[in-house]
Amino acid sequence: MRQHAPFHISYWLIAVIAFLLLQSLLDNQQPVARIPYSEFVSQLKEGRISELAISERQIEGRLKEPLSGGQLRFTTLRVEPQLAALLEQYPVRYSGKLESTLLRDVLSWVVPALLFFAIWLFLLKRLGSMGGSGMLQIGKSRARVYVETDIRVSFADVAGVDEAKQELQEIVNFLKDPQGYGRLGGRMPKGILLVGPPGTGKTLLAKAVAGEAGVAFFSISGSEFVEMFVGVGAARVRDLFEQARAQAPAIIFIDELDALGRARGVGPLGGGHDEKEQTLNQLLAELDGFDSRGGLVLLAATNRPEILDPALLRAGRFDRQVLVDRPDRAGRVQILAVHLRKAQLADDVDPQQIAALTPGFTGADLANLVNEATLLATRRQADAVAMDDFTAAIERIVAGLEKRNRLLNPREREVVAYHEMGHALVAMALPGSDKVHKVSIIPRGMGALGYTIQRPTEDRFLMTRDELQDKMAVLLGGRAAEWLVFGQLSTGAADDLAKVTDIARAMVTRYGMSERLGHIALEREPQAFLANDLAGWQARHDYSPNTATAIDEEIRALIDHAFARSLQLLEARRALLERAARQLLATETLDATALQQLVTEAV
Repeated sequence: MRQHAPFHISYWLIAVIAFLLLQSLLDNQQPVARIPYSEFVSQLKEGRISELAISERQIEGRLKEPLSGGQLRFTTLRVEPQLAALLEQYPVRYSGKLESTLLRDVLSWVVPALLFFAIWLFLLKRLGSMGGSGMLQIGKSRARVYVETDIRVSFADVAGVDEAKQELQEIVNFLKDPQGYGRLGGRMPKGILLVGPPGTGKTLLAKAVAGEAGVAFFSISGSEFVEMFVGVGAARVRDLFEQARAQAPAIIFIDELDALGRARGVGPLGGGHDEKEQTLNQLLAELDGFDSRGGLVLLAATNRPEILDPALLRAGRFDRQVLVDRPDRAGRVQILAVHLRKAQLADDVDPQQIAALTPGFTGADLANLVNEATLLATRRQADAVAMDDFTAAIERIVAGLEKRNRLLNPREREVVAYHEMGHALVAMALPGSDKVHKVSIIPRGMGALGYTIQRPTEDRFLMTRDELQDKMAVLLGGRAAEWLVFGQLSTGAADDLAKVTDIARAMVTRYGMSERLGHIALEREPQAFLANDLAGWQARHDYSPNTATAIDEEIRALIDHAFARSLQLLEARRALLERAARQLLATETLDATALQQLVTEAV
């Protein structure tokens, strides 16, 4: 192919200089005399000029008789008439002078052109690859490449997800010995999808696989494929797989796959030829031509698997889905052991007790808990992190930051005290309820004027009808205490009412716990994505208006029963409620030991 000579600005300079020289030579060859303006006036007065051509700056003319040099044509620069009339009174030779504006004229169009060109190059560079420059880099993959020495994460750094680590151990074995692992004719899954809630360690697991196998690791987020230009995402997908094949064996990890692999044509606004769908189609094509025997493994992570395109999840593309769920109590102990290595701990710190107080916490939550406890200990100038620091950190994460500057009037503090003690006493009266950890009337978070913290003693995965009814009674205990003591209700139970209503509706419509409606699931489990973020979408109910009325009546009956039950329990413990509320007003906080002592004294 013929190569073009590179463009250089010196070519423009040579062309301009050549043009000026040529113009100067032509001017010198023409028989035109340049005379001063005073001589022109003399020639004009003597009648020697036959014709004139007058412009804004100069006068050109023709003489009747040639000058001494033989020129018939002449040119002179104009002078202001008033100045010329003044100068004619004196014996002086005068002429006009033309100021050169060449440089100004050239700069007037060269500078804007250069400025526009510089801005255009800057925009192209910003729109292109961050690691490259210009338009040619815009289709390049933005994957961050980690070589073997860059990855210092191993399976020892990942705790609480033993089942997921066992599933991914096969990938490590395959990458270390692909021929031996496939000696029986089996092949490695083309793609492995890590599914789980946010913060459970999906990205960390992928890095641990690369660290254990000692191979190159290509990491990219799904949102980095899509750009404003159509076709850029597809080009980046192709480039990513080409780079990975060149460095095989390697691992390609796509984080937040839902940003790239969303189901096509979902909702009324779903199109068929937009940039995201072209990028997804290219990914599907790469997976079809993807040979795992070449030493490439594709890992992806998402916390919204329900919105992924079915074509992406079929066999032959993402063959295996690995659940990375929230850790159980034993898993939380293992995760805490990893994060507590770097902290200076006091002797009273017990990981088992911390794990018992943190059900539902993910690995990221536990890492944040350890950091918050360390900061609290540092703030009070302690030499080590104590168990009280972890307890305070848990309360801060669960209930929010204390708002001691939020002053309540005496009446409001009294209502809040009885409200919170109502929760606590109902929970302590019901044997199946979670243990009350602390009661406080110190405002926390955005709008909580007080709080009652209950922490389960063990992880629970199933709940019976009686346990749900006990939970509803505890939630309505604060409202029942207000009604029992003050004879009126406040707005403090708004959040409790919302939670009770949700539980009652789930019991009736999803769990089939209504004798009147029977064993029927009238509503499905709510999904994270059901096109409900699109305008005009409404929930679909597969039951008649009569059934809807029955549902409302059953929900109200369950809530009324729970409120009556709470009211009955508090009426039987009215004296204990009064004494506990007064002590709470005095101390502002009661822990589990103080509450148990109050109950023991009342017996």
